[in-house]
Amino acid sequence: MNGTAPNTAPPALPTLPPVRPSGPLARLGWAAADGWTVARRDVLHWLRQPWELLFGLLFPVLMVLMFVYLLGGAMSVPGGGDYTEYLMPGMFAMVMVFGLGETVTAVTTDSTRGVTDRFRSMPMASSAVVVGRCLADMLRSTVTLVILIGFGMLVGWQWHGSAGAALAGFGLLLLLRFALVWIGIYVGLVMRGQGGIALIQTLEFPIGFLSNAFVATATMPVWLGAVADWNPMSSTVAAARELFGNPAVAGDSWITQNALLMAVVWPVLLVAVFAPLCVHRYRNLSG
Repeated sequence: MNGTAPNTAPPALPTLPPVRPSGPLARLGWAAADGWTVARRDVLHWLRQPWELLFGLLFPVLMVLMFVYLLGGAMSVPGGGDYTEYLMPGMFAMVMVFGLGETVTAVTTDSTRGVTDRFRSMPMASSAVVVGRCLADMLRSTVTLVILIGFGMLVGWQWHGSAGAALAGFGLLLLLRFALVWIGIYVGLVMRGQGGIALIQTLEFPIGFLSNAFVATATMPVWLGAVADWNPMSSTVAAARELFGNPAVAGDSWITQNALLMAVVWPVLLVAVFAPLCVHRYRNLSG
């Protein structure tokens, strides 16, 4: 004997991946937990680097100041009313649209850095990454909207209806953002590079300005006004103005007469199309 104690440690057991839940409720809970884990990663990133959120707010704040104080004196609302109150619901919707670029940038950055491929190699729900991305963007959009609402009040905007109607208006704005998030995720997954970011940033302005956000569509040429009326953003803006009790210009077309209905229908249709496309695209990424 050499005086050393024999190695009595048990052999290491192989590490097995977690078993995928079998029941539908168990799978749903598994996907929700994984989705929140992905979303929490982005929330922690914002807490460590809050200036990104502040810089994202700088542009809409400058837009409000420009339209209220530089251009507002030359603007008039058909039928009468304060232009600042007419403008702010449109600015709230514009912020929801400009969030598209942030979504595409985040998805593209994760892809180019290999984070998306790492997620795909892990034993997690295949929907967790896109759901987590959506949840994180909605949290950020809610914070941005709340801050911009406070700034709007500072420059003279207010709602005149009930608190319930105002909350419904804010809900419609976030519903539009929810639909646009799925479009942004899909573009980021399909165009995994700077091309997707450039495409969305190029389209944000025509989508936002070709609407009733800043001027009534009745002041546009007839054909252009018809295009603007059928912009989903226009339905959300018109519905928000109605719920806030702000000045609104109702057109004669069916789409403008049913703004509240279409402010719900448009986002639901977009989510129904792009959410499954996002999950399918993520499952079939080629690396």
